[in-house]
Amino acid sequence: MLIEWNGHSEFLLESAAGYRILTDPFDPNTGYPMRKVNADAVLVSHGHGDHSYTDKVPGSPVLVNAAGHTELAEGISVDALLGDHDDCQGAKRGKTLLFRVRMDGLTLVHLGDLGCPLNDGQAEALYQPDILMIPVGGFFTIDGKTAAELVRRLSPRMVLPMHYRTRYNESWPISGPEAFFEAAGRPMPVPLPLLRVTAEDVVCQPEYVLFNLPEGA
Repeated sequence: MLIEWNGHSEFLLESAAGYRILTDPFDPNTGYPMRKVNADAVLVSHGHGDHSYTDKVPGSPVLVNAAGHTELAEGISVDALLGDHDDCQGAKRGKTLLFRVRMDGLTLVHLGDLGCPLNDGQAEALYQPDILMIPVGGFFTIDGKTAAELVRRLSPRMVLPMHYRTRYNESWPISGPEAFFEAAGRPMPVPLPLLRVTAEDVVCQPEYVLFNLPEGA
């Protein structure tokens, strides 16, 4: 599997057979470089523009934007669970979906715009993924400290922070990834251009991964 981070909460997951899943496509208001992305399926955690800009995906991909189980292709599926976008049971910002993807013998969890700790049922359903994509910037989502606590609770093999401040969104009231790594007691990793991982070698991969900032299209 290849994993590419396009910025914000948008990842492109490509299976060994070439099936492509795009998560939470962002719109131009995020400040990140915009480009078309070919994908067979798009996961949209909630309707805010920085997570639901499906216009960037040509054709007619499968859209997963509601809770439930979806079989995408042979050996590829996604389960979407409801979560809260804030710490008031969604009263401030509504709900967000929490995705569990199974592909290439790996389990990946993408926590959308999670705004509070998981409840016991959610944590049990998402426990011990191979790869965890987790927001860490705070304000709109959980912050670095809460994210680090959640990582310890879910026990993933690999952690991919997302939804944090970079040079593209410097005016946003969110923090960079530094606070998360400090709370996790880990040094900042050297960023990678992309991640190649298989079910066989996931135990040999770095536990925490940052990606290079995307360049212009």
